[in-house]
Amino acid sequence: MMIGVKTIGNATLIAFDDIPIIATDPWLGGGTGAYFGSWQLSHQIPRQEMEDILACQYVWFSHGHPDHMNAESIESFRNTCILLPDHVGSRIFNDLQTQGYTVRILPNREWTQLSKNVRICCASDVNQDALLLVDVNGHLFVNLNDGGAIGSQGWVRSVVKHYKQSYLLKLSGYGDADMINLFDEDGNRIPPRASRKPKVGHKLSKHVSTYGVTHVIPFSSFHKYQRTDSLWANDYTTPLDAFNRGFNSKQANLLPAFVEIDCQTGNIREIYPPETDNIVVQPEDFGDNWGDLLEQMDVAKVNQYFQRKEALKDHFGFINLRVGERDNILTLNKALKTGITFQAPRHSLMAAIEYEVFDDLLIGNFMKTTLHGIDELYPHFTPVVAKYADNGRAQTITELKTYMAQYRKRGPLPFIITNLQKRSEWFLRQFFARDSLMYKSTKNCMNLVQRYLG
Repeated sequence: MMIGVKTIGNATLIAFDDIPIIATDPWLGGGTGAYFGSWQLSHQIPRQEMEDILACQYVWFSHGHPDHMNAESIESFRNTCILLPDHVGSRIFNDLQTQGYTVRILPNREWTQLSKNVRICCASDVNQDALLLVDVNGHLFVNLNDGGAIGSQGWVRSVVKHYKQSYLLKLSGYGDADMINLFDEDGNRIPPRASRKPKVGHKLSKHVSTYGVTHVIPFSSFHKYQRTDSLWANDYTTPLDAFNRGFNSKQANLLPAFVEIDCQTGNIREIYPPETDNIVVQPEDFGDNWGDLLEQMDVAKVNQYFQRKEALKDHFGFINLRVGERDNILTLNKALKTGITFQAPRHSLMAAIEYEVFDDLLIGNFMKTTLHGIDELYPHFTPVVAKYADNGRAQTITELKTYMAQYRKRGPLPFIITNLQKRSEWFLRQFFARDSLMYKSTKNCMNLVQRYLG
């Protein structure tokens, strides 16, 4: 064994102190996949790395998405201490504790010593994402997984300054890992931004400037689609050879996605996991028959689910659930003409409602989404429904204010700056295209402010 780390799977970092100490977001692959069977790992986890993960004394889950905290994979950690971020609402903690797991919440921005040479520090954010700093023998690994260190960019940068060797691990890619199955009102697919296939390395270079790290490792981006109704999205997943395109940092080195790093000698060894088989599965394998209709009781449950999320009524007049080619229109605000049509199979839709995981439907990209009078689902739908309500347990306006107040209390200035940035982006989108000089210049200015004060 060694003192160091390995990266493998989708978003798994394994830290060693002669023995395996901690693994992050261990989605082990196999089984039914993730997002109602839509996703599978793009690369296998080799036998040795699988044994390393299962031998860890601790596992850490950043957030509840099933490519990070997978319902089937987590069964392998019944006898392992599970560490969690201090998310407002504590949904994951409460759910796991109820199921009999050993769970600890890490104090926000405080270091926790796990072994002689391994210590960790966690920070959660308003979007129910979290980052983990892992110090292995004086080497710092900044694990941002899917998040953007909201409210913590300046703090992370200040920590990085104290390390000669620092490694950034962050989701990157073309951008398929969200709802991209969008249509206009004429039934035409709206080309996703991922269709432009931007230079991923250029994005990674910007992240280097933001955090001041010495190395970058592509991370949290390794999946593919397997359902017949989501296979189309494989055109927008990011191949391994795309991550170095456009990378031009003079400050940092770009490492392979799957590596072993010895934190005593500094040696780096690339791991070559084989690709997973290209399996094609039918929606029916997951209980989804696109011809099934919603029953009257189903419509009542769905209506109650959305009506509870009071902030939706400020921006949406209706939500239409098209199931089995039948429309089920839920009125939110009669004064507004804006709305969304979600076309989904009954089984997965009702499971998402029952278990309050609507984001899993969005990210699975087999559900079809039509926008009426709006340009996108951010910032008024996805965060409100998936982040604040489903995961943060903030349904009403009063609960949402309390939720925001708790995050603001953790870092008042970064919270204000982040909120200003979000509002500025939303305002600019009403008047300027994302590719316009005005939009890009303003966003770059706000990013610069957040980098040093956020």
